[in-house]
Amino acid sequence: MVLRKVLSATLALGMLLLPAIWAQTTAAKKPVAKRPSKRAAGKRPAASSAKRSTTRVKAQKPVTKNTKPRRRRRVREPLPPVDPTVGDSLNGEDLIVREAAVAALGTVNGTVVVTDPNSGRVLAIVNQKLALSPGEQPCSTVKLPVALAALSAGMITRTTAVRLSRRVSMNLTEALAHSNNRYFEELGRRIGFGKWREYVTEFGFGELAGYQISGEQLGTLPEQPAKFGGVARMSSFGFEINFTPLQLAAFVSAVANGGTLYYLQYPRTPEDSENFQPRVKRQLNVQHLLPELREGMQAAVDYGTAKRAWQPFNTVFGKTGTCSHEGQHLGWFASYEGAPEGQLAVVVLLRASRDVNGPHAAEVAGKVYRGLYERQYRAFRPAASTVVAGAQQ
Repeated sequence: MVLRKVLSATLALGMLLLPAIWAQTTAAKKPVAKRPSKRAAGKRPAASSAKRSTTRVKAQKPVTKNTKPRRRRRVREPLPPVDPTVGDSLNGEDLIVREAAVAALGTVNGTVVVTDPNSGRVLAIVNQKLALSPGEQPCSTVKLPVALAALSAGMITRTTAVRLSRRVSMNLTEALAHSNNRYFEELGRRIGFGKWREYVTEFGFGELAGYQISGEQLGTLPEQPAKFGGVARMSSFGFEINFTPLQLAAFVSAVANGGTLYYLQYPRTPEDSENFQPRVKRQLNVQHLLPELREGMQAAVDYGTAKRAWQPFNTVFGKTGTCSHEGQHLGWFASYEGAPEGQLAVVVLLRASRDVNGPHAAEVAGKVYRGLYERQYRAFRPAASTVVAGAQQ
């Protein structure tokens, strides 16, 4: 009886303690959350930070490395050298001028024409065959006679702002300095083809520039506007026109001397040289307009497309021309030097399958001017015009 009572009491006590023991065991398995310290206050739990970092990485575009080998930039071979003096005759050449011009041109296919603007005398021609040919498309050198035509017609001054677009306007000086095509296309449209051709012919184009120069051929000045672009493209690129180096030399000589268009003369014998007399073709009524044109020509050399011709010892005025025609790249530069002790005009034409342009031609002319300065040409100029009779090169 006593044993039964003890067992009953023990069983009852176990039933009472069993829930408490079970709760204690379950609580022991759960991690105890630590109370955050003051230093860690305000920080997110590490798990949340890791999750945010993972999400940010997934949002980025995966970076893939380019495993393809980089293409090497093709190095173009220089143009094959040529001798531009082959076939030239030294008869009547000023040997100091010729030496400087030959050195400046080097081994590039081209021609250099040097004249005296105050008499029309040709002092030297390197590559006489090319210089006396029917000429080439004048590219942007056509902008010089177009500018003078617009000035002569009273359409502009050097400061007139010509509107090129809704927000862009330009004056003559800047248009010549940077050879702006839209500016001169607008001038061509304003002048009209009839007046345009009348002025350009008056300035000596479309006719022989020389007086009895053996072998000189005529350039091309069409009777109708160009089929592509009309008079506008004729005024900016010289479409369907051919200027000869002699024609450009005669024109820039007139700009240099104040408006006298001389016949160019090329004495080839001692007798011709001794009996040389300047021959005036016509007097252009442009003297009061030439300062307007010269400012743009000087700007082209000072900071524009012709800056390679710039010289520290004297002022150079000029205009470049760059274009392609019938598979050939052309580089022109028509210029004169404003030396107080005697001016010179230099025209350069470069022609090759590639790698020639107006700035390159300007560089050649600059070397001619510098070469003559270094040779002290002006100090010996009265005796420099040595005629070598019968010499060939």
